[in-house]
Amino acid sequence: MSNAAGSRIVVTGATGNVGTSVVRLLSEDPQVGSVLGLARRLPEWQPPKTDWSTVDIASEQADLVREFLGADAVIHLAWAFQPTHDPATTWRTNVLGGIRVFDAVAAAGVPTLVHASSVGAYSPGPKDDAVDESWPTHGWPDAAYCREKAYLERTLDTFEREHPGIRVVRMRPAFLFKRESASEQRRIFGGKFLPGPLARPELLPFLPDIPGLRVQALHTDDAAKAYLLAVGSDARGAFNLAADPPVDAALLGKLLGSRPVRLPRTAARSAIAAAWGLHLLPASPHLFDAVVRLPLMDCNRAHAELGWQPEYTATEVIEEFLQGLQQGAGAQTEPMRGRKVG
Repeated sequence: MSNAAGSRIVVTGATGNVGTSVVRLLSEDPQVGSVLGLARRLPEWQPPKTDWSTVDIASEQADLVREFLGADAVIHLAWAFQPTHDPATTWRTNVLGGIRVFDAVAAAGVPTLVHASSVGAYSPGPKDDAVDESWPTHGWPDAAYCREKAYLERTLDTFEREHPGIRVVRMRPAFLFKRESASEQRRIFGGKFLPGPLARPELLPFLPDIPGLRVQALHTDDAAKAYLLAVGSDARGAFNLAADPPVDAALLGKLLGSRPVRLPRTAARSAIAAAWGLHLLPASPHLFDAVVRLPLMDCNRAHAELGWQPEYTATEVIEEFLQGLQQGAGAQTEPMRGRKVG
């Protein structure tokens, strides 16, 4: 981070999966002067050079300009995945809250904004080839997550035209996992009562092989490294972030010692829709529809312009995450609380 010596960095959503990795790496970087983590609930965790502030970006009363004054960069990570049955609530946090963050960055005179977009912002694309950052970002409109990510992409298009002096970076990572995120992600997508030990190979003799279910994964720490590289560079624009190889039923079958069995997409969706409709599963069938249509991403721009390379393969990422599920792994923040179920 040669251009960020003594810099003050503000991180929204600092206690979640990505936030904890970003804050940790910032706090360990000798060229970062101070870190301010914003979260709805103060954590027990106290990394070096880091202060905390209680802020809910969904609240119109939140004084984000005051929090951002004097910052050299704002890394915007705050995001709500639930309640999936009430998209108006997630819209207030993710879209309206995101717009408040962008407006406050401009009002406070912050020179750099690094925004957490996602592979979920991309329009449907190929599963046998990789797309670069020029691929359309209109999302899958039926899924709230994709709709919200795509809307913020359009908001940033306008923001960049109106504020050409602010350097805007859009990170578009693949699905992010680490051992400590296992309990949080189990609660978000599988429900708080889903037993983590179900990830044990001996309990999964068969694995559904669903057409289109081929995605990319990335270790959260590797994504965090890209955020730091972006803050300390002059880079602008969008960057795809993912590790190889793509994750599909064949790869998961090898990891779990399970035999992939072909399952029609309609059957899988019907099962998810039924569980979601009964409030047994937080992950919606609309998100499933999006995932099976997401393109694979080409990450050459991040390699060339940021000098970024992932340390973990996607296989290592999934192995670590599965171990975390079995162990009920977590961290010392409220969103990341560890809990073993089953």
